[in-house]
Amino acid sequence: MSSTPNHTPQTADATLMANAVRALAMDAVQQANSGHPGAPMGMADIAVALWGRHLKHNPADPLWADRDRFVLSNGHGSMLIYALLHLTGYALPVEELRNFRQLHSKTPGHPEVDVTPGVETTTGPLGQGITNAVGMALAEKLLAHEFNRPGHTVVDHHTYVFLGDGCLMEGISHEACALAGAWKLDKLIAIYDDNGISIDGQVTPWFIDDTAKRFEAYGWTVIGPVDGHDVDAVDAAIAKARKGSGKPVLIVAKTTIGKGSPNRAGTAKAHGEALGGEEIALTRAALGWSHEPFVLPEEVYTAWDRKQAGADAQAEWTKRFDAYRAEFPEQAAELLRRMRGELPASFAQHAVDAMVAAHEKAETVASRKASQLALEAFTRALPELLGGSADLTGSNLTNTSSTPALRFDEAGTPNGGRHINYGVREFGMAAIMNGVALHGGFIPYGGTFLTFSDYSRNAIRMAALMKRRVIHVFTHDSIGLGEDGPTHQSVEHAASLRLIPGLDVWRPADTTETIAAWTMAIGNASRPSALLLSRQNLPYLPKAQLDEISKGAYVLAEPSEVGLKKKAQAVIMATGSEVGLALHAQQQLAVQGIAVRVVSVPSTSVFDRQSVAYKTQVLPKNLPRIAVEAGVTDFWWKYGCAAVIGLDRYGESAPANVLFKEFGFTAENVAATVRKVLRG
Repeated sequence: MSSTPNHTPQTADATLMANAVRALAMDAVQQANSGHPGAPMGMADIAVALWGRHLKHNPADPLWADRDRFVLSNGHGSMLIYALLHLTGYALPVEELRNFRQLHSKTPGHPEVDVTPGVETTTGPLGQGITNAVGMALAEKLLAHEFNRPGHTVVDHHTYVFLGDGCLMEGISHEACALAGAWKLDKLIAIYDDNGISIDGQVTPWFIDDTAKRFEAYGWTVIGPVDGHDVDAVDAAIAKARKGSGKPVLIVAKTTIGKGSPNRAGTAKAHGEALGGEEIALTRAALGWSHEPFVLPEEVYTAWDRKQAGADAQAEWTKRFDAYRAEFPEQAAELLRRMRGELPASFAQHAVDAMVAAHEKAETVASRKASQLALEAFTRALPELLGGSADLTGSNLTNTSSTPALRFDEAGTPNGGRHINYGVREFGMAAIMNGVALHGGFIPYGGTFLTFSDYSRNAIRMAALMKRRVIHVFTHDSIGLGEDGPTHQSVEHAASLRLIPGLDVWRPADTTETIAAWTMAIGNASRPSALLLSRQNLPYLPKAQLDEISKGAYVLAEPSEVGLKKKAQAVIMATGSEVGLALHAQQQLAVQGIAVRVVSVPSTSVFDRQSVAYKTQVLPKNLPRIAVEAGVTDFWWKYGCAAVIGLDRYGESAPANVLFKEFGFTAENVAATVRKVLRG
């Protein structure tokens, strides 16, 4: 069982500890003249109960593998977690609290992972924090099942979440919490700050849910409501939750937003603005807090300090892990490798072997099938790959022979499966994958149709902001999906995804490009990736070499490869299913003596990061460029194109071959466009 530091402050100490949090929160928000004091002031007593009596963590080592995870899903209350990190002994000095919301401080407006030591995930977009926490709890459960052995429990920690009304109103909380119940995540404990207030005021006119019954229907255990300002009552509720019911637990804590403020407590005015100097003075008097802003008495630091307790807890775990390693050295090494996010030494050779095999087979298959073929090799070699699909497994082809469907028995024990049926929950899937990646030990990937990436978009953006390795498999990537029509045919989505900074977008044209995309996505530990894949079959594209695919764009065919012994007069650059069209157009133009270079561009994101010399080598400055992609044209003009063959309207319902002809995606039209450009 996990060990937890045993701290039981007396009531007087608990009040002092909570008031210290309130003071830091209101003073920091006032100093910045920006922020949200209400939630930290209202949840201060809950924080004393959790952080003072239950949370297993070590301020000296924020990345200790078996620490409890804490997520502030209502991230606007960021001064709560900053105060707690400072008070318990993390490397967050009071000067950083003074610099709340200032440029380059470690206390940004909303918590950001890798910016502030001890922050587990970036929160602020409501509902995503609780969803990340579901992913973290899932990762813990799966790792515990995979690595723990009788007498050796080395993966054993809880995931705690603070959340508010806003998180519960966001639809993603329904998606994630329903899955948490289905998966029986019994080490997930969420504490609901039930204060009845949002920015617009009392929530009763627009939020009438019976939250307790809602979560009971999900398969959660619900405790409360309890008085969120009674530290002992919250402590007892957490202790009860920790005993385990075989289900995730929601603790409903009734609180007053802005607790302690004589005129703002219980009102929307406490939510998202500084209290003001006069109200802060009144609050100090009401709390009996006589200290200057950011000045705390030593007894506060003594009461909150967790450095020794954290060191002891980690030392106890290290002792247990050493015993585990002595008996199970291979498993211990594997667990440590995966928690570090390192790939096995053999990965590079597996990738080369898969690429060479695909090149030799030269198969004509849909790129979604090429993706599955790549995954067959990679999921066999990498046990950390954890796949899934939002109810489209048979279409996305995200399952492999190494990834049976994940299931849980009545006791909540997983079956060892590595492919998750997320149901029709694209947004939830994306944010859960973010949580899995944040926890460590797995590389998550999940599939849906490209047009539904809009449902996932904010979670994709968050993965990019957090620099986490999450892989999105988006199939049915264009009008090439055919008869389902414009509701399902992506037109703007490739260009839209490319706008997200830090996201690598791949639209491969054949099997080798698809393997290269997967290799890069798996190998890049600090970027999420999106793979845009076809429904329809794509021909294999003959290549002189394979090395430059990973650069995002490369010369696929020179004029000499279609019988012309002359320099190129133009460049056709294309992606995905349109690369084959470019090659056919090149052949037609060659018959007329027009020499064209064909450049395949599987990833503009990656190509744009290459050296100027390489980009100029691929796209010479003196040659006109014609881009071809079955999507909106605006994106391509940045490459200085003389013409773009694209689709600036929605599609139609018809077979794919009919649609490509209807919208001008033919070799004849590409060739005619090149001729027109050359004529000037």
